[in-house]
Amino acid sequence: MDSTSQELKTNELMQAQTQLYMHALSFAKSMAIKCVVELGIPNIIHSHGKPMPLYSLVDALSLPPTKTEYLNRLMRLMVYSGIFSTESLEKNQEDKGYILTATSKLLINTTKTTSSAVIFLIDPFTMSPFYFLSAWFRGSGSTPFEAAHGMTIWNALEQNPEIRKTFHDAMAGDSGLLMSVIVNEGKRVFENLKSLVDVGGGTGATAQALVEAFPNLECMVLDLPNVIADLPGATNIVFIGGDMFDSIPRADAVLMKTILHDWNDMDCVKILQKCREAIPSRQEGGKVIIIDAVMNEDYIENKQKQDSITETQLLLDIAVMGGPGGKERTEKEWEKLFLESDFSGYKIICTLGFRSLIEVYP
Repeated sequence: MDSTSQELKTNELMQAQTQLYMHALSFAKSMAIKCVVELGIPNIIHSHGKPMPLYSLVDALSLPPTKTEYLNRLMRLMVYSGIFSTESLEKNQEDKGYILTATSKLLINTTKTTSSAVIFLIDPFTMSPFYFLSAWFRGSGSTPFEAAHGMTIWNALEQNPEIRKTFHDAMAGDSGLLMSVIVNEGKRVFENLKSLVDVGGGTGATAQALVEAFPNLECMVLDLPNVIADLPGATNIVFIGGDMFDSIPRADAVLMKTILHDWNDMDCVKILQKCREAIPSRQEGGKVIIIDAVMNEDYIENKQKQDSITETQLLLDIAVMGGPGGKERTEKEWEKLFLESDFSGYKIICTLGFRSLIEVYP
């Protein structure tokens, strides 16, 4: 083998090792984002109102001077990852200050569209099942979460009010961001409805966004009694304790935002059949509105098309497999569910990042 061939082989080997280390260390990026949110760095930079030098950030965080170097290293990773950026300071063009990017603006916890509660995904509660993933594959527990905790994720949330609150805060933050887009991009889906039931609607963030955008819409929020207990109603919003597997209140439309991806196909058919019973015919305007991922079907054959949306969908698929035991679905898999639930058709209205808005007709 000549020296050029040997060099190519060596480079390929080192590149492969580098890639493995990058994947194995990806947890460090997640933990760094969690740290940044818990320290309140996005809020501090936002309040500063201009590029914020490292020393000012250290002062604002009231950190010991000895932590300056470590904070610099934390922010270096966050800048490289696109969470923050830097800009020259006015007084000295050589010195840089931190500024928010579109991503870190979502981490400001004073806005309705905050995604800071996404750190729930990095909580030991949700991460521990993945230490049991191989044991689960060998037959331990119905889901990796049950293998780790000895109960379903829903029972665990019911027994732990603090984690349950974090979970619903995460869902509310996600709803605030997503619905701010949907009420514009998918406006026609909702504008002619008189009534709607939000299945698994939690504390009502999605319903609140809808009634603000469509004042004539009457919303019901269906969730388990322990979730909606003590929640006050609001204008055009009523909370109903119940179980979607038993019955769903009648309305012009049923909305399910990131609900079906938590369940296996058999359970999804049961839920969809209850939805069908709750709505009028297609001719009368009845429909089910689903907000969930529609996975890219050709990502293996067309690796050049790999992007952040496809990777997020694939990661989310493993996450729901590990937690509630659900799955993300391709369009063909969604269509199969709709047909088995006796729906006549569907339409993917628009794509919203890694999720889509789907209209399903009885």
